[in-house]
Amino acid sequence: MASSSHNPSILLRRILTLKEPTAFVLCLDRLEQSANAIGQEFARNNSDAVVIYVSFETLNKPAYVTHFLEANVHNMSKLASNLITYLPAQRDDRKSIVVLDALNYVPNEHLSTFITSIASVPTVVVGTFHRDMPELRSPALENYPSSLTLLQFIATTIFDCRSLPQQHANAEELESELGCFSIPKGLNDPVFKIVLTHRRKSGRALTYQFRYNSDKGDYQYTQSREEEETAEQENMFEGLTTFNLNTSSRQKQAKEQIELPFLEAQRFNTGGAIVYEFEKDDDYEEEDPYEDPF
Repeated sequence: MASSSHNPSILLRRILTLKEPTAFVLCLDRLEQSANAIGQEFARNNSDAVVIYVSFETLNKPAYVTHFLEANVHNMSKLASNLITYLPAQRDDRKSIVVLDALNYVPNEHLSTFITSIASVPTVVVGTFHRDMPELRSPALENYPSSLTLLQFIATTIFDCRSLPQQHANAEELESELGCFSIPKGLNDPVFKIVLTHRRKSGRALTYQFRYNSDKGDYQYTQSREEEETAEQENMFEGLTTFNLNTSSRQKQAKEQIELPFLEAQRFNTGGAIVYEFEKDDDYEEEDPYEDPF
């Protein structure tokens, strides 16, 4: 649910211009709508950045790309080592963007290791995952999370690309036609819907919807049905009681600013550890070993 104390358009703009800290951007697409325009939009908003394109299924080098690499899924460690050589040094102020056109080809057991090996502070990884492509699971990894679940967990920002509802009024009929490989007209339109999910440092996720025009690079925030219902519920107590049950804008803003323990896993250097930051207002006795916050 989107928060009224945040400006969704400003947040999207900060993400695209790499001003909002995010190490791994996951782009989800379907047969009806491709996510190729998202990587191009990152390059358009960062003209001075080095763009490395890792191709799993793309044949020709896109025009906005600085370096074009063909991926070898049989040796992911060698691919990561080769990719790192194209990245600017850490002392270099230039930003770098790594575009992965299809993460479906990366084996499940090497997925997290491959992404964490190339993600760093000056580098943003923008990877695309095709939802409609079936995954071949190894029997040895039966109890291991699927590739999509794993990617959604480690991603700090998710772009879910979907076709606009007015283009295809009957969603069930569209899904049925795509399942039979009967491709309707009007798919992969330059104007489509983006469901943006961004995780803050506290681990709290913010979700917004946008109408995006890839030809013009223009995006417009659209309110979801859940947000409209929430706005109606906030006013349902008006005139029913002698006291106020609604929350003020100041109270909502204070609620949004609550910081939970920072998820160290977002820095890609530990496995999901939660770090507690000790403050001076905490009641702590040094002589009591059971109250050691560290």
